[in-house]
Amino acid sequence: MSTIQPRIYLASQSPRRRELLKQIGVNFDILLLRNEPRRRIDVDEMPEENEAPVDYVQRICRAKAAFAWDVLALRKLPPHPVLAADTTVTLDNKIMGKPGDREDAIAMLQRLSGRQHQVLSAVAIVFGDHIEARLSTTAVTFAALDEERIHRYLITNEGHDKAGAYGIQGHAGAFVERIEGSYSGVMGLPLFETVELLRTFGHPVP
Repeated sequence: MSTIQPRIYLASQSPRRRELLKQIGVNFDILLLRNEPRRRIDVDEMPEENEAPVDYVQRICRAKAAFAWDVLALRKLPPHPVLAADTTVTLDNKIMGKPGDREDAIAMLQRLSGRQHQVLSAVAIVFGDHIEARLSTTAVTFAALDEERIHRYLITNEGHDKAGAYGIQGHAGAFVERIEGSYSGVMGLPLFETVELLRTFGHPVP
């Protein structure tokens, strides 16, 4: 007699977050938020005035989780815990978002070249009125990048939709001289903190 495996919803379209959840054997369904015609609210991802990056990434992550739970109820889907995440790259305690265009991406990579930056990755889970979040902070040191190397990387188109204009799991992994913290957090979902949260909600994990 087969048993129904516990599931969660993943409120993210990121293929990297899907891969990481599969890596630790978590059963999930994707909860898409962008194309909800009946929604009355959205998540404003603009930083507040003088908001510290660590406060920003956790606020946005919690807001995404809460919004996803509202969408779940609106669609009358079976209630399971909803997981949301947000990742922010910071340099000199300032947020580096996703590049607006190629020139913006070049400028970002030039700023990261030969320096250490921080990747803040927050994860939150909500079920009913219960919401909890965790934060992972990782220091990443890049090698010096010359103009040719930056241009070759941008041809791959890997970094156009990623904070800081790069993805560590792709070609940009070769830029990294040193990493202190969570590799999966830099990818977008810190697995240690994710497992901690899942256990808090009684979900079976490794």
